[in-house]
Amino acid sequence: MSGGRRRAPRRRRARRSGRAGLVAGGLAVAGAVAVAVAVWPDGGGEPAGARAPSADRSGAVSAASPSPTRNYPLSKAPRTIPAVREHTAARGPGWRPASGARVVVKDDGLADEGKLLAGELKLTYGGRAAAGPGDVELGLDKSKAGPESYTLTVGNGRVTVTGPAEAGVFYGTRTLKQEVHGGGTAPEGVVRDRPAKPVRGFMLDTARKHFTAAWIEDRVRELGDLKYNQLGLHFSDDQGFRIQSDTHPEIVSRQHLTKDEVRRIVALATSRHITVVPEIDSPGHLGAVIAAHSDLQLRNVSGVPVRGAVDISKPGAAKIVDDLLNEYAGLFPGADWHLGGDEYQALTVANPAASFPQLAAAAKDRYGAGAGVTDLTTGWLNDRAEVVKGHGRTARAWNDGFFRSSGVRADAGLRVGYWTGKEIGARQPVEYLSAGRQVVNYNDEYLYYVLGEPQTFVYPTGQRIYEQWTPLVLRGTTPVPAKYDSRILGGSFAVWCDLSNAQTQDQVAAGIRMPLRALTQKLWDSRKPSESWTGFKALADRLG
Repeated sequence: MSGGRRRAPRRRRARRSGRAGLVAGGLAVAGAVAVAVAVWPDGGGEPAGARAPSADRSGAVSAASPSPTRNYPLSKAPRTIPAVREHTAARGPGWRPASGARVVVKDDGLADEGKLLAGELKLTYGGRAAAGPGDVELGLDKSKAGPESYTLTVGNGRVTVTGPAEAGVFYGTRTLKQEVHGGGTAPEGVVRDRPAKPVRGFMLDTARKHFTAAWIEDRVRELGDLKYNQLGLHFSDDQGFRIQSDTHPEIVSRQHLTKDEVRRIVALATSRHITVVPEIDSPGHLGAVIAAHSDLQLRNVSGVPVRGAVDISKPGAAKIVDDLLNEYAGLFPGADWHLGGDEYQALTVANPAASFPQLAAAAKDRYGAGAGVTDLTTGWLNDRAEVVKGHGRTARAWNDGFFRSSGVRADAGLRVGYWTGKEIGARQPVEYLSAGRQVVNYNDEYLYYVLGEPQTFVYPTGQRIYEQWTPLVLRGTTPVPAKYDSRILGGSFAVWCDLSNAQTQDQVAAGIRMPLRALTQKLWDSRKPSESWTGFKALADRLG
């Protein structure tokens, strides 16, 4: 499912409330603090963290706990991607990884997060133990904040990261990792942080172009550090079927991921609190399946085959797709599943009933005399949703898979992946939102990276996302009314491989680098950043 198949650092003092900047009226008493709610901290100077003029500049803060004095300037908020939403400034030396320091946990469930951070910062993992001077302590708290929120406290020569759930604590460790990157210092004070949107995704079309497991694993590590929480894999389409299958090995392409490779990807993603969202697109875009099962291909009244489309009047079409959905439910344990549903070619002709009489007849047999091909197609989508719901999954489908039909309505629990307004009979995003649908934003004007730039597509830029896009911009460049914000779950950047040889894997990684960083900023905090694009890009380059 992609566009190619369509037709169509300056220093500043205090800023306005709720935006970037620190309260900069330096306090005269030792240990005093000031609160700053920030999208972006003041720029310039050293990496985040303040030190006394006589502080050791060799690289590590002493494991002792120096008392803050008036000699320390008020700390500045950390500079990270995405930016932290709130920082309470304080006076003190901040924190750096030091020889002999440890990462310890208060809860056994945080062992994976603790071991990962210890390895990254070259510290010792101390397990469940009391924190000492110079240590980092991870713990769960009983706050009622969201599961992805966290509090990061730097003071008295040590760091504490807490959150109501493991995911939030993990994100706190990502902030700390960026703070001390390249010899930087975690600034004294308290960070309280949380995402604006619960869905922050990246989708990869592995069907048209084979991506190696190692390359995907590298993206998982990158996504985790940027606080993304979903990785979509579109692994079935006309050009290929790219994951090993035991139920239907005949449909699998020569270049594909083995199930063991997928398990390793899923395990790595889970360790980064990323859900892998699989997509087997149907009833269109099934060319790789049809290549091995030509009897299932849709044909018009003249017997002409329709590329990529299965004949949904045939029970065998539903059976093979359901076989695959059931098989892969055991491979992908996450809560979300993408059913596709887009661009079923039977509905792109002027008179579907006349062109495909077998579909019209099947619709009447199932839904009554007044039913049409759109009803049958909506029923197909609902049936596939029932299959994945049986495995405890929440399903989503592309917006052009939600058809206006005479009687059959798409399952109420189906989420909308809104990507375009170019389809035949296009519906405005507000139609879905006003009906109570939850929507994930894949806006093809900003978030589609289509290899080879076919049709009217151009490679999206991080600058355009950073300066112009928000989650409310679902279609084109115009936002929907803000009253619908809570129904927009978030967004996903999508790589589509229409012209698969146009770029190598490494070129794709380089091309999506800045768009991914811009997007996570806008999904973590959808307000307009006060940092310029130039400053943001410089920060991204420094953090690597």
